[in-house]
Amino acid sequence: MNVAFRGIGLLASGLAGWDTSRAVLAGLRSFQPKGIPDPEASLLPSNERRRSSDTVRWAVHVAQEAIVQSGLDPREVPTVFASSGGEMGVFDTLCRALSTPERVISPTLFHQSVHNTAAGYWGIATACQQSSTALSCYDDSFAIGLLEATTFVFVEKRPVLLVAYDLAVPAPLDEARPITTGFAVALVLVPPASDGSLADMRLCLEEARQDKPTRSQDPALERLRLDNPAARALPLLTALARGGNGTIRFELLHDQQLVVETSPCRH
Repeated sequence: MNVAFRGIGLLASGLAGWDTSRAVLAGLRSFQPKGIPDPEASLLPSNERRRSSDTVRWAVHVAQEAIVQSGLDPREVPTVFASSGGEMGVFDTLCRALSTPERVISPTLFHQSVHNTAAGYWGIATACQQSSTALSCYDDSFAIGLLEATTFVFVEKRPVLLVAYDLAVPAPLDEARPITTGFAVALVLVPPASDGSLADMRLCLEEARQDKPTRSQDPALERLRLDNPAARALPLLTALARGGNGTIRFELLHDQQLVVETSPCRH
């Protein structure tokens, strides 16, 4: 399947925004993670932003960056949201509340606990009524999200917005799911030969073989890639930052690999 990239959003410690992160990913500047980025998510109405979770603000922030870069109308772009854990911070708060004698749960907090919360807030912020998919596939969540989004573009012949995100998991849940840092990425995928494309991509599925999933060459970026399921996107982002040429392999469901070949636009 062939598609193209038209917009990219990125947020992580040391990678605040696609434009400022390209030099780091291309190896022209050292990766220096420091502090936790503060997502703006300015598309959210003030009331919704105040009530929203950290996860929602991270997801909306990168989605907004990617859609603005694409120049497309967000009301007309279907979405795929991919997250390994979704609202783990909200889940932790609910569990703590249920462990108290009162066991009082905020209705607002309860409705934020579902896996498609970020997708819902994006729909509210943009008035988008297009189709929306929210999915999870443990460590392979980014890969399965990329496959879902690419298949949509290939079949429907129209753009789609892919948003992948996971935040640090609070204690004691981190004992079962040790994610220590946040990462969010958004990609606007369009049919090949579309105006304004940044790079082309060919995607296919293969049986797992001796070729291992593509790693990040920078040791610090590789630690980030292994720490956060959404950060499995880093080798793909690196190829795009370096001009578009690259072959990236993603592990998929243990017995398969998602093979992505990127190249500069030819139109």
